[in-house]
Amino acid sequence: MLAKRIIPCLDVHNGRVVKGVNFVNLRDAGDPVELAAVYDREGADELVFLDISASYEGRATMEEVVRRTAGEITIPFTVGGGISSVDDMKRLLRAGADKTGINTAAVKNPELISEGALKFGSQCIVVAIDAKYNEAWGEWEVYIHGGRTPTGRKALEWAAEAERLGAGELLLTSMDADGTKDGFDIKLTQAISDRVGIPVIASGGAGKAAHFYDVFKDGRADAGLAASIFHYKELTIREVKEDLRMKGVEIR
Repeated sequence: MLAKRIIPCLDVHNGRVVKGVNFVNLRDAGDPVELAAVYDREGADELVFLDISASYEGRATMEEVVRRTAGEITIPFTVGGGISSVDDMKRLLRAGADKTGINTAAVKNPELISEGALKFGSQCIVVAIDAKYNEAWGEWEVYIHGGRTPTGRKALEWAAEAERLGAGELLLTSMDADGTKDGFDIKLTQAISDRVGIPVIASGGAGKAAHFYDVFKDGRADAGLAASIFHYKELTIREVKEDLRMKGVEIR
């Protein structure tokens, strides 16, 4: 079994790290380069950097911030937001990213996943899935454009297709749980984890250390991602890891 990972997420809007609740009501959380360096020192296993308005506004990810951030850290670093081509991936990987995260563009053009995997290797391709429970369906629907646009696609089917096309990892965000601090969406995470054979990063809802244990044990996630609890010093990475160690979870 692979050791579980703890991953802080830096959601960046107009060059600043922000965090909201259910994808809205954003508030400032600091400078991305400074925060990245802090998390590296504190023992984060990886970082995720997302330009959350890039796809919606049709902008490219802020390459200069990526380059500066990559220069400050030694841990693996995923960059997403506004990536719509293999050339975009190449540009960000050259700027210092270890992996590229794609969401909106992948849903619109699934072949982008296989093109990226063929060019750079599956390990560089993280498919981000923003999912929200659809009462009428009795299962989860995929959203794009930073959670603004429903797609009519079922999350479980899309996860399986992304894996088939060559994704090396899935970044799964529950829009229902995002920012609530009531815990990860265990049912969603478990359903996706059981459907695919690639690592699943659970995102959305972390509020205390026990939530990471729950999503690893019951949700069967490979990594737990959080933002606001780390940004606002409600919980440290070391505290999360210590709690997991005490409960017998293998971590890095």
